[in-house]
Amino acid sequence: MSVTLPLVISIVMVVVVLTMLRNGRLREKYAILWLIIGTLTIILGVFPGLLSWAAGLVGIVVPVNLLFALSILLLVGVGLHVSRELTILEDETRILAEEVAILRAAVDDLSREARTGGVTGSPSVTPDNDE
Repeated sequence: MSVTLPLVISIVMVVVVLTMLRNGRLREKYAILWLIIGTLTIILGVFPGLLSWAAGLVGIVVPVNLLFALSILLLVGVGLHVSRELTILEDETRILAEEVAILRAAVDDLSREARTGGVTGSPSVTPDNDE
């Protein structure tokens, strides 16, 4: 297989990630992962013998199997990270919904109090007209 195609794809991936980062469509903490992956892919595209060397070092006979295993580990890590971020966002959304419900109830109480003239027993706030 030609080295040119994977190298061009890797360079395009790094350029796309940098463009998304610059335009604010990708946060820095996610961009770092994709830039590392793109850089490693560029290095493997320029030096294809590194994959064979690394596979021999680990004891894997077929170098492509090492690439697949690393890709699977990477995808598992990305999936775990996304699940963690989703859990955090769900918790924050629940907390915000609870706070909005409390504030909405307080606004309803205040508006009801203003309509009835403060009959509910709590002091109502009225502006001073002593100017």
